[in-house]
Amino acid sequence: MDISLNGKYAVICGSTQGIGLATAKVLAGLGANCILMARNEEGLKAAIAQLKQSEGQHHSYSTADFSETQQLSDAIHQIAKKHDIAILVNNTGGPKAGPITMASHLDFEMAFQQHLVGNHLLATAVLPGMKKLGYGRIINIISTSVKTPLPNLGVSNTIRAAVASWAKTLSNEVGIFQITVNNILPGLTDTARLKSLIKNTAAGQQTDVSTIEKNMISSIPMARFGQAEEIANVIAFLASPAASYVTGTSIRVDGGRTPAI
Repeated sequence: MDISLNGKYAVICGSTQGIGLATAKVLAGLGANCILMARNEEGLKAAIAQLKQSEGQHHSYSTADFSETQQLSDAIHQIAKKHDIAILVNNTGGPKAGPITMASHLDFEMAFQQHLVGNHLLATAVLPGMKKLGYGRIINIISTSVKTPLPNLGVSNTIRAAVASWAKTLSNEVGIFQITVNNILPGLTDTARLKSLIKNTAAGQQTDVSTIEKNMISSIPMARFGQAEEIANVIAFLASPAASYVTGTSIRVDGGRTPAI
């Protein structure tokens, strides 16, 4: 099975921590030239230093705030001018939690711009290079809420579903060029975002963090949180030549937690 990414350029978004950073590490280990994107330059420099780099392999970064559309567009077009990008990993922090009845129209607009519009800008910028290569992998890190809406995540549930629909539509249009588009749906993964969610939930329910953790873990058939590297490994497979006939899918990596088939 061919999972080598030698010589391929990969753009990994939100790659200073969590699933994004874990993905960059795995792709670099498979030989990819990784271009990291995030808004925190110091974090990007620290992330680059953690990537495996063999002879002839080169990693770099580009700063961009995903809530600033023009800034993001400028950054990805500069990258696409220098390199034909073979792999794009779309990954952005989720919208703020809360019931949908408490969300304002601005909450939806901001989330739509940051997630769907941002993903679209990135994808359309790298598509010409992928067509030239005859090889492309667009992988969107979304959420299991695509399959089953999650409590207290009204805006996120709405926007994540829209991203999944966009991705399926895109996959149908670019498949002829041997470009695949797939979604990864992480479950409860041991990241800084999950720790923040647990802390906020505990505060809202006036209970302790350990109680919330135990309740969450009890909902997972594998009885543990996922690790960022476990998500990254599935992303790496989808990015590889081995996944050449997998497209238009949403793959859950959640320890079996999502009740839908």
